[in-house]
Amino acid sequence: MMKAAIQERQVDVLVIGGGTAGPMAAIRAKESDPSLSVLLIEKANVKRSGAISMGMDGLNNAVIPGHSTPEQYVREITIANDGIVNQKAILAYATNSFQMIQRLDKWGVKFEKDDTGEYAVKKVHHLGNYVLPMPEGHNVKKILYRQLRKNRVEISNRYKVTRILVDDRRRVAGAVAVDTRTAEITIIKARAVILCTGAAGRLGLPSSGYLFGTYENPTNAGDGHAMAFHAGAELSGIECYQVNPLIKDYNGPACAYVTGPLGGYTANARGERFIECDYWSGQMMLEFFKELQGGNGPVFLKVNHLAEETIATIENILHTNERPSRGRFHANRGTDYRHDMIEMHISEIGLCSGHSASGIWVNERAQTTIKGLYAAGDAACVPHNYMLGAFVYGEIAGVEAANYCKDTPLYEYDAGYVEQEVARIRAPLAKIGGLTPYQAEYKIRRLVNDYLQPPKVTKKMEIALHRFAEIREDLSELTADCPHNLLRALEVYDILDCAEMAATASLYRTESRWGLYHYRVDHPEKDDEDWFCHVQLFKDETGGKACKSIPVEPYVYEPNDHEKQAYDKLRILTKEMA
Repeated sequence: MMKAAIQERQVDVLVIGGGTAGPMAAIRAKESDPSLSVLLIEKANVKRSGAISMGMDGLNNAVIPGHSTPEQYVREITIANDGIVNQKAILAYATNSFQMIQRLDKWGVKFEKDDTGEYAVKKVHHLGNYVLPMPEGHNVKKILYRQLRKNRVEISNRYKVTRILVDDRRRVAGAVAVDTRTAEITIIKARAVILCTGAAGRLGLPSSGYLFGTYENPTNAGDGHAMAFHAGAELSGIECYQVNPLIKDYNGPACAYVTGPLGGYTANARGERFIECDYWSGQMMLEFFKELQGGNGPVFLKVNHLAEETIATIENILHTNERPSRGRFHANRGTDYRHDMIEMHISEIGLCSGHSASGIWVNERAQTTIKGLYAAGDAACVPHNYMLGAFVYGEIAGVEAANYCKDTPLYEYDAGYVEQEVARIRAPLAKIGGLTPYQAEYKIRRLVNDYLQPPKVTKKMEIALHRFAEIREDLSELTADCPHNLLRALEVYDILDCAEMAATASLYRTESRWGLYHYRVDHPEKDDEDWFCHVQLFKDETGGKACKSIPVEPYVYEPNDHEKQAYDKLRILTKEMA
């Protein structure tokens, strides 16, 4: 394949990722200052990309007046995340939650309402009421796309961004991108860059063995996490894995969020409810794990005790939004919600702030530790942020980036760094008969399962880092026979970076916290005296992955003693336990 000339272009705001946060960031940046050139770049197609590509069945964290307050929500998430939070960042979300719901409603996103026209908020969380169903949530992407076109945001589909460029004073200067159809490389100079690349979903290997059969959107390979690291930005909470309950063999969410308010619940093999709250938290997942490992497993979603009308409502929501293949899966298995419980299991690990707390460190203005670099959505470390949090922080990042551009010139990038990156990108195309990206990816993710899946063991994680170092040497043999497989080869580098980050951060925090998310067999107790802190992962002077701790800032809202213990008491006690 001939080497095409490297293209160069410039924009004011570059938004990377066209899923949930990215379109909102681009729209709000353009609305804030229509004179700005705003480019939304996506490695798939913005019309059907990201975790909400097929829609969404509800909002998990809607802070709506009359049902909850920002203060209540901040305290809820603080205790759900074992206290390790930046409350200012969570409060920024909570304060802007309702106005975002109103914006989406005005655009045409349909939320469930009662007979009076008020939002029909449900209870699933341990303390507050925050769940707002979206029975017709399949059209979210179409609505976002219409707003992008209305605001004349420029869109480039089928581009894989590989690196963020910074100047000699660690200020954003742009990015490097490769066309996944032609392998042509473009240098994009930008005043501000917003990372909206989603979770690191292709980290652990699903039990099915399929590389793309992941719980998270399989296109989200941790690109943004890796780009932030290599640019010199800090990441936080990487040791706080995402581990979720899912439908066995389907690898989609069982959706207790949807069924819980209607009377469904998580049950053991005897049909007994063993946790009193189905809100996803590390402690909930630890109780789930214990039930699986004990004599009461497997674990199931139980809805077969509900009335026909209720079950029909559940089926309508679950089988038409987000993952519409779910209904066909159950039909082919002969599973009927009216008669059967639905077997559940534990997902492969990932890095995601939406369901957990791991991501690129940001403050309440979506700013990273690199000037001019912003992050939003599942890639940014705002715990338990979910879809609505991605929209809110996309808006925050877009507005902040637009304001930043007013007084910011285009900075110069390091030409030598770009030359090295171009060589890295092109290397697999020049390699004949080497290691395919699919072989390399399978090997990395199998090792992630073998050595990093919790419960975590020190020696296993040390072995993992050793094996990952060996694989990194092997990546010089990566081959790509077409531009699409070049995309996959470049994603292998991202996946390996995320695997090394996960092991490094997990080894650094020598305690157990967040239930199953960071349960260390060698250090089984929580240690608030030494480890009530954020663990920041960063690139050291040698280019390696290192960690440091920073204190948790004083709370804006201090949870009371009763609330602090709420998530430690999820298990329903039987007569034998009492």
